[in-house]
Parts: sequence; C-alpha cells; structure tokens
Amino acid sequence: MFVAKVIGNVWATRKHKHLNGFKLLIVKPLDTASDKLVGESTMAVDANIGAGPGDTVLIIDEGGSARKILGDSKSPVRTAVAGIIDSANLNGKEKKYA
Repeated sequence: MFVAKVIGNVWATRKHKHLNGFKLLIVKPLDTASDKLVGESTMAVDANIGAGPGDTVLIIDEGGSARKILGDSKSPVRTAVAGIIDSANLNGKEKKYA
C-alpha cells in the first residue's frame, strides 16, 4: 500500500470486460512527510470510491487485494484505489488533505 495523489484520468473507448463501469486514474506516490510527489506515475482502478484529480488516496498495489476491492477474482488488475484520505496523523501532527 502507498499514499498517492490523483493527477489525472484515463478514458478508454474499449477496455477489458471486467473493468467496465470502473474509473481509471493516474496516480503518483506522495511523500507524506514533505508533501512532494515522488517516484513513477501509475494507473489505478477506482471501484466506485469516487476519487478524482487532486484527491489524496490510499493505493493497493497487489493483484489479489486489488481484485478483492473490485469484487471480481478474474479482473486483470494489480493496482486499485482503496480509499480517499481526509487526514493523517504523522509524528503527532495531523495533516488534512480534504
């Protein structure tokens, strides 16, 4: 799992049948200590969480867990949005993201 910022949407006129009805998002890992974007961007599936550009999200980056979130054991997915982060406590200090 990692914390990321949604930096974009992906639109696909055709996609795998197990992905129909789900949003595809581009996310970039977030260093929560410095609030800087780090690492490589990746695509994540949003299974009705409702995340969009600018949201800080919790990402699952493991196929079995991602498929559980989607509720589809045959989905060709590795990375999924597990939730939108409103705030976090880091070293005794609360950070608000929403």
